[in-house]
Amino acid sequence: MKTVLVIGGGITGLSAMYELNKWKKENDQDIRLVLAESSEKLGGKIRTVREGGFVIEAGADSIVARKANAMSFIQELGMEEDVVYNAAGRSYIYSDGELKLIPADSVFGIPASVESLVKSTLVSAEGKVEALKDFYTKNDRFTKNDSIGDFLEHFFGKELVEKQIAPVLSGVYSGNLSDLTIASTLPQVFDYKEKYGSIIKGFEENKKVFQSGGEKKFLSFKKGLDALIDAYEEKLDETEIFKNTKAVKIEKSDRKYRVDFSNGESLEADHVVLSIPHNAAVTLFDHEELKAEFDLLKNSSLISIYLAYDIPDSELPEDGTGFITANTDELTCNACTWTSRKWKHTSESGNLLVRLFYKSSHPAFVSLKEMNDEDLLQTALADIEKSLGITSVPAASEVTKWTEKMPNYLISHPQTVAALESRLGQEYPGTWLAGCSYYGVGIPDCIENGAATARKIINHI
Repeated sequence: MKTVLVIGGGITGLSAMYELNKWKKENDQDIRLVLAESSEKLGGKIRTVREGGFVIEAGADSIVARKANAMSFIQELGMEEDVVYNAAGRSYIYSDGELKLIPADSVFGIPASVESLVKSTLVSAEGKVEALKDFYTKNDRFTKNDSIGDFLEHFFGKELVEKQIAPVLSGVYSGNLSDLTIASTLPQVFDYKEKYGSIIKGFEENKKVFQSGGEKKFLSFKKGLDALIDAYEEKLDETEIFKNTKAVKIEKSDRKYRVDFSNGESLEADHVVLSIPHNAAVTLFDHEELKAEFDLLKNSSLISIYLAYDIPDSELPEDGTGFITANTDELTCNACTWTSRKWKHTSESGNLLVRLFYKSSHPAFVSLKEMNDEDLLQTALADIEKSLGITSVPAASEVTKWTEKMPNYLISHPQTVAALESRLGQEYPGTWLAGCSYYGVGIPDCIENGAATARKIINHI
């Protein structure tokens, strides 16, 4: 009997095991399926906390609706009735001591019309004129493997990128735009430049792609995002699930692999799926060349701080759902989501719930990462007072540190992953990479990657 071991019970590992579990039942396969998770709960970066009538997402907070609606996992898990969508609202950028609206007709801060560029309050008249060179400057030097920051700055100029685009895109992809490739972030900008001769014109012609679903751009679940984790777990009726079971070593054993765990137990497996962060996966192997390949991948860090108040969220600016910080000298946080405004299900009473993000890209993060929770809370309160004018004492708070756990796709990322896959295939055939360290950070990306990994194993078997 063959054994498949999935290491890591985050959304990727659960998706992979769900596909394997389904295949085993439908085809009456004599195969052992084992899922090992190092913590006491499944879910990885999906972690929901419930306190004082608030639903707090300490990790990922939503799913891109456009991607989810193109997939079948919600229907297969029977969760259609549990879906909730984000409330409509505008986003701001905190700049020059005030909140300024991101133009409504823009995509990731990129103008989707000349009118959107003209009406922006974030960019000077000179910056707007410079950005118009997008319409007459040809692309004769960039490919999709080049820096998206260099690409956008070449065609739009420095000011529009720095003040309006970079705060949004850097927030989404957790990195400096100069270090991120076009291919791994927003490849459409390249395609539109090639097809229409203008990035702005390309977005104007393709608005429907990004506006499908109207204002319902993101989705979650009534009881919180971890309902998705519970639904997957309930479906794994042919799978052995071991929690508090951390893998510590992988060794070849004839044509199988021996995997040792921190509790002293071990397991022999024919196939091993590594659905854990790359900096955890690398510690499992005693192989210097493989370690060198893993070490080329990079992570960043994030601190998330929730503040819950006994005041109505009508205290917030009207028709807004949050802001991004443009200038790191003004606020310590990189962004702030007005959670109770954006997600009605997160606050039973309609009282205010906000979430602040502190990223390792911020110059102040060096000192922030050394702070205890109380000091971090005081930092968050100072940011809220300065940006929103709120001085009330919060009724509840939640501080979460994601240290070296946020994938950072550098320009060399595709080549690094390809080399790592090749090395694993040669040295450890039957061992598979999976998850956001390699193949995409969004929840639908992880689910799709988990399922694809399972299909590869099924084809081998």
